[in-house]
Amino acid sequence: MRDYLKYYVGPLSQVLTALGFVVGGPYTWIGIALFPTMAIVDAILPRDLSVRKISNRTLAYIPVWLSTLFGPALFFVMAWSVTHHSFSTWELVGAALSCLWMSVLPLVPAAHELYHAPGAIGRTVARYSQVVFLDCTRLEAHVAGHHLDVATPADIDTARRGQRLYGFALNAVIESTKQAQRLESDALERRGFGRWSVRHKMWRAIAAQLVFQLLLFAIGGWTAVAVAVVAVLGARYIVETFNYFQHYGLVRLPNAPIAKHHVWNHLGTLTRLVGFEITNHADHHLNSYAPYYELVPDRSSVPMPSVFTCFIVALLPPIWFNWIIKPALKRWDEQFASPEERKVAVQQNLDAGWDSPTARVVATTAR
Repeated sequence: MRDYLKYYVGPLSQVLTALGFVVGGPYTWIGIALFPTMAIVDAILPRDLSVRKISNRTLAYIPVWLSTLFGPALFFVMAWSVTHHSFSTWELVGAALSCLWMSVLPLVPAAHELYHAPGAIGRTVARYSQVVFLDCTRLEAHVAGHHLDVATPADIDTARRGQRLYGFALNAVIESTKQAQRLESDALERRGFGRWSVRHKMWRAIAAQLVFQLLLFAIGGWTAVAVAVVAVLGARYIVETFNYFQHYGLVRLPNAPIAKHHVWNHLGTLTRLVGFEITNHADHHLNSYAPYYELVPDRSSVPMPSVFTCFIVALLPPIWFNWIIKPALKRWDEQFASPEERKVAVQQNLDAGWDSPTARVVATTAR
């Protein structure tokens, strides 16, 4: 039973954030305050390499559903609180940042889990829960794009060596949105419909966003809408940063089989819980339909720091490059990459300006 209860960390964080809105005042900052709190806790706790003892799928998915449904619900609590408190500008900023962070974690990994779970209802709920980070068409790009192209040049979610967090995330927002619409248009065309038919999921995504904002306006007026817009736009950007850490610099040749070494794993004790094993990543890419609690940590992989630590450090690219990702990639190149992958990796290193005597020797040998 303990393994079942562990995954309520995510819904509990959302409930605490909602209570902060209800109480008002400085408590509107509870949601965003959980980010540094979780970062510290996850950095202190040891890596968790244990296998979960969970067998009841229904019980295991309760916190997943709660986290998914609580994501949009939290915005409505915020809107209600705006009409019942005289929030200062500082408190409204706290509310916006709290909604932003809760739209990323635990909502994103919870919705992601429902993408891959059987059942159209779960996928539909996951799709429209993402109204809180402006991406109700993400499912198509993720399943039909990222999972097929991971670690190849075609993968939007895999950063090339030398790319910085800021530019990568902005480009990923644009390109993943374009990819999702293109995939949907291609699918409609194959079925004999127009590329921008009313059946296109983009139109439903726009309608969902309009309905969402209208409901917020009805509850909390323009103030609630303003807070929500800031949160939604910020969350959309932050969501893309997590792909940066989970795939940075890894190499796979197009059409080559996907192996465990083609993704990074961040096996922090808290990360695994609040992220519904989304950072227990290798097994997920080998079997994307396995439920989160069946994923087994890859003990042979290059150990990576907490994903929270990676996010904070990547805000300062020289520290990210020199302290974390270059040493990890050096070990990956030497111990895990195939000869063909190593050739591509060495060239990326040179293109990134990560030149070194070792790289030059390997590059010469690769030729």
